[in-house]
Amino acid sequence: MSGARTLAQKLVARAAGRSHVTPGEIVTCRVDLAMFHDSSGPRRLKPMLAELGAEIWDKDKVVLVIDHYVPEADDEARRIVRIARDWAAELRLPHVYDSQGICHVVVPQHGHIRPGMFCVGGDSHSPTGGAFGAYMFGIGATEMLGVVTTGEIWLQVPQTIFMRWSGRLADGVSAKDMMLAMIGRHGMNGGEYQAVEFCGEAVAALGMQERMTLANMSAELGAQAGLVAPDETTRAWLQDAGTADVETAPWQSDEDAPGVHHDFNASTLAPQVALPHSPANVRPVSDLARVPVDVAYIGACTGAKLEDLRAAARVLAGRRIAPGVQLLIAPASVRDRLAAEREGILRRLVDAGATLLPSACGACAGYGGAIPDGSTVISSTARNFKGRMGSASAQVFLGSPYTVAASALRGCISDAREILS
Repeated sequence: MSGARTLAQKLVARAAGRSHVTPGEIVTCRVDLAMFHDSSGPRRLKPMLAELGAEIWDKDKVVLVIDHYVPEADDEARRIVRIARDWAAELRLPHVYDSQGICHVVVPQHGHIRPGMFCVGGDSHSPTGGAFGAYMFGIGATEMLGVVTTGEIWLQVPQTIFMRWSGRLADGVSAKDMMLAMIGRHGMNGGEYQAVEFCGEAVAALGMQERMTLANMSAELGAQAGLVAPDETTRAWLQDAGTADVETAPWQSDEDAPGVHHDFNASTLAPQVALPHSPANVRPVSDLARVPVDVAYIGACTGAKLEDLRAAARVLAGRRIAPGVQLLIAPASVRDRLAAEREGILRRLVDAGATLLPSACGACAGYGGAIPDGSTVISSTARNFKGRMGSASAQVFLGSPYTVAASALRGCISDAREILS
């Protein structure tokens, strides 16, 4: 039997205090970081901890992000956010990010995730952390209660599914298109609740925020974790986030590591669009007949990071969106919003006719009433389930920020490559 191991095996073995773990066996892992937000965290954990008379095992390993119900739109939102703020103050939690943006972007931007870590999050898109060579997955409130009281969680060691991308993406094609292509081919259960590792020349060429898009939407692929092996790109990005001495060498899959392999060619990939009402209902944009849009939405942890805003601004610079189209942009974090402002990106977007929304989960979580009933929406978010964005009668299509911007410009779902060329 080969001693070659996958990145997932190495990460889980380290957390379990073992030299080697085998797919299928059940191990107990020490947690390096537990993240939750105003929706998944205090309002559920506070009463359960009080009932147990229990305390948080290590406050320095807990991060709370207030992102779902801000800005507070009604009394219920104010109640939920007040619980989170009061609890954080009462416990003197050291890592609290209030109205700073979406947790999956804010947490790595503040240096909380590094290669080799084992992390959990109280949100289904927590696998975003895997972009940094950490093992991170989403858990429910009851599991989170166990983690915050003991610092541990059990895990069945996953098999690894390798998604290998050769070639290079064309201009106007992005990680979102790669992800939609994978979900379109393998379906929303294609990840089989195992570890999916994204690899190959095209993945290595991506910047960190594009890698975050891949890891983030491994949730829509049905994986437990989505991983990208860390490299110099990872190291440089984390250094900018204030994390020095990042070790990347140990956190790679061995050459002959066991797993299932699927191959894709980035060079031939066209922009992809997911039709209502599933991220797996995918077609190349060229296959769509003219689909007029009412709302173009660039937001969410998967679709409004700085690199996403840059992509949209490239399409829209010096142009105006089509009459009758609403272009809504909610930058994923305050840090990315400020960077986009310094670079002149926000000015280009606003001059094109965009309306800027707060840096929060917003319409992606169906919050804030931004999506009118009966509208046709092209969105850079991760999910287009019926009613997901707040309106059960809206028809929501998913695309990359390039595709959303091009669609806003032309008034119908469009291929950004035609504009960029």
